[in-house]
Amino acid sequence: MDTPVKDPRLRAIETVRTLGPAGTNCEAAARHWIRAQSLNANISLHDTLESAMDLVLQEERSALLGCVVYPDLHNLVFPYLSRMQLADVFLYNTFNMILATRPRQTDYKLVATHPAPQALVKDDYQIVLANSNSEAARLCATGQVDACITTLPAAKAQGLDLVRDFGEVPMGFTIHVRQD
Repeated sequence: MDTPVKDPRLRAIETVRTLGPAGTNCEAAARHWIRAQSLNANISLHDTLESAMDLVLQEERSALLGCVVYPDLHNLVFPYLSRMQLADVFLYNTFNMILATRPRQTDYKLVATHPAPQALVKDDYQIVLANSNSEAARLCATGQVDACITTLPAAKAQGLDLVRDFGEVPMGFTIHVRQD
């Protein structure tokens, strides 16, 4: 069980910035972390963690929540060593990761996926990369791809049908704060 952190910089956080749109594993992890720390903080969702980082660098009371499998997470750490600090890391299960399609879609060649879970796509399908699992579901629902690797809640929100359930994935999440 997570225990509230004592670091005064973390206790002062008013905004947690993370990957959107609504329904991402990062958003769920942010809600979990805020609750576990007994904070009264808002969650702000962004197209990429890189765009969220730009704002965290400018705001004293905000933090960046990242996922340890986020592509190029190291680029959110090392270039900012003098201005940002990795302040907390915690484990939290993702939503069930699934392969989904539009209703009555039986044949699929193009599969949208965030780069992190792309290994779940069979080699005989062409991959279209999306900024998040929620975005992959939206691309499928709008017919831009035939199927997607996404989360169960994102698939339900887009009216997609389940093809294969890979289950929850125990995942690490990171909290980055300004170093003042």
